[in-house]
Amino acid sequence: MVIEQVSVFVENKKGALKDTLGILAEAGMDLRAISIADTSDFGILRMIVPDADATLELFKSKGVTASKTAVTGCKLPDEPGALHKVLSTLCEAGISVEYIYAFITRRNEDAYVILRVEDNVFAQYVLKSAGHTIMTPGDAAGL
Repeated sequence: MVIEQVSVFVENKKGALKDTLGILAEAGMDLRAISIADTSDFGILRMIVPDADATLELFKSKGVTASKTAVTGCKLPDEPGALHKVLSTLCEAGISVEYIYAFITRRNEDAYVILRVEDNVFAQYVLKSAGHTIMTPGDAAGL
């Protein structure tokens, strides 16, 4: 099952990230995971949130360029080498990872990784077949 990630274009200037996240704060919306990649002119803020549809609509209502992307979330033990095992599983199946970001929670001893791959269904099948645990949208919302 795929997780929906919200991506927002943020101008690469002082205070832009604060202002963008302020939109969520003012609406009382929480983040589960966050990543930003930048160029000289803009950044792409990627977020896992409890309600991707509501978050997307909120940003659009404020005139912010935003989109949803299907990504794969994988739960893994918070121990050395766990991420390497996940990536090895994907690599052996010929699956390339476009980008990745990871996070941990206060609720359990596990870590989580968000993976952007070309074919989420195939990647999840490969990961499950190798014994890895795939995150569900409910997992993401409940963290």
